[in-house]
Amino acid sequence: MSGSDSRLAGLRGMQNRPRWRTMNPNLNLERPMRFFVAVIFCALVPWAAAADPGDSEKAQDALTAAVADPQRADDRGADERRQLEAVVRFAEIKPGNAVIELSPGGGYWTRVFSRLVGENGHVYTIWPEEMAKYSAESMAKWRELADSDYSNVEILAQPAAELFVPAPADVIFTSQNYHDYYNLDMDTAAFAASLFDALKPGGALVIIDHAAPEGTGADATDTLHRIEGAAVKSEMEAAGFEFDAESDALRNADDPLDVGVFDESVRGRTDQFIYRFRKPTEG
Repeated sequence: MSGSDSRLAGLRGMQNRPRWRTMNPNLNLERPMRFFVAVIFCALVPWAAAADPGDSEKAQDALTAAVADPQRADDRGADERRQLEAVVRFAEIKPGNAVIELSPGGGYWTRVFSRLVGENGHVYTIWPEEMAKYSAESMAKWRELADSDYSNVEILAQPAAELFVPAPADVIFTSQNYHDYYNLDMDTAAFAASLFDALKPGGALVIIDHAAPEGTGADATDTLHRIEGAAVKSEMEAAGFEFDAESDALRNADDPLDVGVFDESVRGRTDQFIYRFRKPTEG
C-alpha cells in the first residue's frame, strides 16, 4: 500500500472511532531538515489548486451550501465582519480535505469546514487541555454535535505541546488564538515544528491573529492578546514552512494596535493579518 493509500485508509477508518478522545502521544513523523525563506505577497485569490474552471465552480458550490447550513443561523450575523467566504477561499479548503482546526471555540469555522469537506473529508478540532476552563462548555456541546449532525468532526483534547492527529492533513487553520500558545508553558518553536509534521507535503497552514505594533514580537500576547506578524513568519519559516501568501481581508488601519483586543473601541474590529504558509512538496 502506498503512503497516499495508507493515509486514505486511515481517514476512512475514523468513521468507526469515537468522535472525541484525550490524546497525549507525541507526533512521531520524520520532518525534513530544510529551511525555506520565500515571500510572495499577493491579493486574495480563488482556489489556485483547482484543475480547471469546473473544479473551481464545484468548490464554490460546496462553499455556498456550507454557508447556507441551517445550523449556522446564529453565526450569519458575523459573516461579513469575519469575511467568511474570502477567508475560506484563501485557506483553499475543498471537498474531501482533512482539516486541523486549533482551538475552535464555539465552532464558527468548524461548522463551515465540516459541511465544506463533506462526507469524504474530516475535521480534527484540537482542544488544548490548558485552555479547558475557557472551552469546557463549547467542547461539551461539540461532543454531542460530532456524534450527530457533524459526524466528520473529531474532538481531540490533548496537552497543547503534544499535538497529535491520526493522519496528516491538507490544511491547518487557526483564527485569533495562535498568540494564546505563547502564554502557555511550552516551546512554541517545537510546536511550530509539530504543525509542519502534521501536514501532508504541499499542505497549507493558515493563521489569523490580532496584529501587534512593529517591533513588539510576542511581547503583547498576554497583555493585549496580540502578536506581531513578523514574529509568526520567522517562527514558521524556521520550522520549514514557506511563506506562501497573505490576505488583507481583515485589515483595519484604524486600529491603534496599542489597546487590548477586548477593548470596546476595537472589539470585533481589530487589525488582523491572515497568513498562508506552505509545507514544501517533497521530491
